[in-house]
Amino acid sequence: MTVTPHHPLGSTDRIGSATTYVFAVCRADHPGDFATTTYGHASGGPLRLLTVGGVSAVVQDVPAAEFSEAALRDRLADAAELERCARTHHDVVTAAASVGPAVPLPLATLYLDDERACTSLRENQDRFRAVLERITGRAEWAVKVYMTHSDTLARSAASGHDGTPPPDTGTEPRQRSGRAYMNRLRGRQQLRESHREAALAAAERVDSTLRDLAVGTVQRRPHGPEVTGKDRTQVMNAACLIAEERTAELTDTMRRLRASLDVDGIEIDVSGPWAPYSFTDGEDLAQHP
Repeated sequence: MTVTPHHPLGSTDRIGSATTYVFAVCRADHPGDFATTTYGHASGGPLRLLTVGGVSAVVQDVPAAEFSEAALRDRLADAAELERCARTHHDVVTAAASVGPAVPLPLATLYLDDERACTSLRENQDRFRAVLERITGRAEWAVKVYMTHSDTLARSAASGHDGTPPPDTGTEPRQRSGRAYMNRLRGRQQLRESHREAALAAAERVDSTLRDLAVGTVQRRPHGPEVTGKDRTQVMNAACLIAEERTAELTDTMRRLRASLDVDGIEIDVSGPWAPYSFTDGEDLAQHP
């Protein structure tokens, strides 16, 4: 994973001892009391709200030397350090979103100082307020559909289609033995294709259901086996924006869909609520100071 630090108003290499790290943008009347929390980067100061007009940014003063472009490139190239920074950023965004609507900004969104951050907030205030209005009373949920290969292989073996060549007992002509082996291979391939078609059909049903329930949906590229594991293939990776009063309806509907599947080896996974990363265009806003 490669992360490019965001420095919307200039390089932090030119500033003094501290720079302003922005985690999220919320309304000016956001009820969060961030000064008393332990969230944020360990080397930085307490979290605080930086207010301009009708919006506020959740910010932290961080050491300029540790958060310059050059320093961040080196730090985020290390997988452990990248994970630590990403978790810190996510924890602050989650804390903000837990008590009021919040627009997450990208990892390592930095400004030279508060004045530059305020300039960006002022110039983007109308756009931030429109996004905040959209996500108020709503949360992001992740919905994923998988097909599991272990079940397919078990059914294949049980039906005699495991792809293993038959033993040569000497009592069956070699030609007939080879033909039986090829039939087993074709049977196994047909079983896999049937399994995938069933998984895709399940994903279509899930997608149709989400479109009826959600304010908005986003289809992402499915994760590969390095994330899902070799025994599972992800065929759907969706995010949906759900009104809080429809949360129970979402979970109940997905449970009924799972129960209605007439094919083993298909999983529907629902998780949330999450901060609405997929529906706020935080990166786009951060890049328009």
